[in-house]
Amino acid sequence: MFKILLGFLVFAALALYILSRGGDIDMSGEKHGVESHEPAASAPGGAAPAASSAASAPAQQANPAPK
Repeated sequence: MFKILLGFLVFAALALYILSRGGDIDMSGEKHGVESHEPAASAPGGAAPAASSAASAPAQQANPAPK
């Protein structure tokens, strides 16, 4: 039991040391205020269906075999 406690304390001290040396690390949790980022704007309605249909279409050969 003593070895487990000692191992945990060493691991916790090492983790705190690494985090303190890491620079500007925000450990305060989620932010729900003005500082939070807004979600990215969605793509225009016409562009998304065209891109998805082009992606699902089968690939065409660049140089078809001669008949």
